[in-house]
This record gives sequence, structure tokens and C-alpha cells, in this order.
Amino acid sequence: MSSTASSEMQEPSIDTDKLSYEIFSILESKFLFGYDDDRKLWIPKPISPTYEPPPLIQPGDENPSSAIKNQRGKICILSIDSGGMRGILSGKALAYLEHALKSKSGNPNARIADFFDVAAGSGVGGIFTAMLFATRDGSRPVFTAEETWRFLAENGKRMYRSGKGKIGGILKKILKNGSTGSGSIGLEKVVKEAFKADGPGQRSLTLKDTLKPVLIPCYDLSSTAPFLFSRADALETDSFDFPLSDVCRATSAEPGLFEPVMMRSVDGQTNCVAVDGGLAMSNPTVVAITHVLHNKQEFPFVQGVEDLLVLSLGTGSLLEISYEYEKVKNWRVKDWAKPMARISGDGSADSVDQAVAMAFGQ
Repeated sequence: MSSTASSEMQEPSIDTDKLSYEIFSILESKFLFGYDDDRKLWIPKPISPTYEPPPLIQPGDENPSSAIKNQRGKICILSIDSGGMRGILSGKALAYLEHALKSKSGNPNARIADFFDVAAGSGVGGIFTAMLFATRDGSRPVFTAEETWRFLAENGKRMYRSGKGKIGGILKKILKNGSTGSGSIGLEKVVKEAFKADGPGQRSLTLKDTLKPVLIPCYDLSSTAPFLFSRADALETDSFDFPLSDVCRATSAEPGLFEPVMMRSVDGQTNCVAVDGGLAMSNPTVVAITHVLHNKQEFPFVQGVEDLLVLSLGTGSLLEISYEYEKVKNWRVKDWAKPMARISGDGSADSVDQAVAMAFGQ
């Protein structure tokens, strides 16, 4: 294999603590808490025993939906891209964000799920989404934001293992032999442990066991189309409710690294053969925005993007790679394998970024 193709396999080396701190220092000052009063991220205030909430619609209001929107603030959307082990970056960023939210709200028990109304995630971003919004008691999330990146850092070798215990070894095996399922067993054990039943007689967590609407994509090989795991659908019927451990396996089942996942709903009525959600939508931001704009049952007063506040986290283009004609003109199929995946994922994410930027006009 050419040296250029080999370089595609190298994971970037980066100080995630420093970078995530810098990213969210800017985000905190310019985005989350830098708006005028009527555009700030909504932060709940402690309610005293004698507090009486004001009526949602004041007498004489000509625009009731506007009155309600102004009291609640914007609908807050969280979107987390796919990215494999580089997802540690978004996990660290989420941990810093949760710390900042605790400080700003004055609530030491504040969680990400308290401040976002909808969450979407692909690949590792889908695992993080499930972790941040899964609940066993119906009121508080199971995991903290700090635990997302630690989960990936501590279990990465089990999830992305090879015969030699190195990610690079897996990739070389893929390109040589075409496939390996060695990581599937490790991934399955890790996610089953994360979302297991809380005790004897209890069931494992499913899509229904999430605090807010969540959207986690995969690609269904049986229907040759994207498939979206949605809490809204799960609440409507058991035919679209799936175990969260299976959802996490499905959205992160990158072909070649992991086996496809045979998905079955909790009532056995819906099946799909799932692979990596990043293939379908590496950046799921548009899916989350569309869900809010067209779901009048859950979000009846949203009129357009002006009613939304979106935070989209990715793993970034940490290695800017260009391809010169003289180097690529003689590449064979195996040389194109990794570059094609990168080009497809980056192209899809860039298209979503452009579409969202045009929609918001910022």
C-alpha cells in the first residue's frame, strides 16, 4: 500500500483537554451565554415553596405562541457527529459544557439533559446521546457528561481491538482480508453492560427509557435505506422500541470493523440489518432540526429556525489531507478504501453544515 494511503490510517494526536477548553471558552462567551436576554440559553431558576407560575398567556396577547416561546426560550437541540475514537474530543467538550452549565445555573446536580429538548447522534455520537439521556427512574440521566469520554477512553481497546490489540492491526486486516468481526464481541459487551437491567426482575433500558426525544440513525441493509431510531416512535408503539444496547451497536457498526447487527424491536415486529449510522448521516443535525419543525405534537409553537438553538459537535478535520493527481492516479481498490470513507463522511458533514448555515442565515 502506498505511504499516502497508510497515512490515512493514523489517528491524530491532540491534547483534547486544551482544545476542548479553548473551544468551549469561545462557545461560552460568544454563543451559549453571550446573547441578549431574549436569546439566552434557557436556565431554570430554583422555585421557592411560595412561587406561583405566571399564566402562559397574558390578557390581551395577540400572539399566544410567541408569549409561550418567550417564557420557555428557544428549543435547544444537541447533535453529536460520528468519529470513532476521535469522539473523545466531543466527549471532553460535553464534560466542559456540563461543568459550565452547573456553574451558570447554580445547580451542582445539573446535567446536559436538563438544558436540551432534543438530541441526535451518529456512531459514537449516538452512544453518547443514549448515555446522556437514558434514565432508570424517569427523572435523572444514568450517566454524566464526564462519563461519556471516559467510557470511550476506557473501553476503546475492547471495542476496536484486533489480534494484536491495536486499531492499526484491525485496519490492515480489513484491507488485506476484506472483513473482521473481532470488535463486535467487545462492543456488544460494553454497551450491554452500560444499559443493563438495574436489578433482578428489571429489564434492560430501551428507547422509551430516555428523558427527551432522541434520534439515532443507522443504515438498514435489508431495505437499503437509512433507519432512524426515535424515542417518539418508540413511545407510540413497541414495534419501534429497541434495546438501547442494540441501538448503540447498530449506529456504531462500522463495516469491516464490526459485524452488521440484526435488529429486532421489543415486540419482534420490526427488523433491520443495521450498519454504521455515520454512513447514513455522519452529522445528524438536519434530522434533529426537521424532527422539531415537523413534530407539532411535541413542539406545537415552533414556527421556524428562529425558534431553535442548535449545538452541533463534531470531531473536526484534525488532519487536513489533500490528494495529488500523481499520487492517486495509480491507486487500486484497497488504496481507495480508507480515503473513500473519509471523503464520503467529510462531504456529507460539510453539506449538512452548509445547509444549516444557510437556513439560520448566520
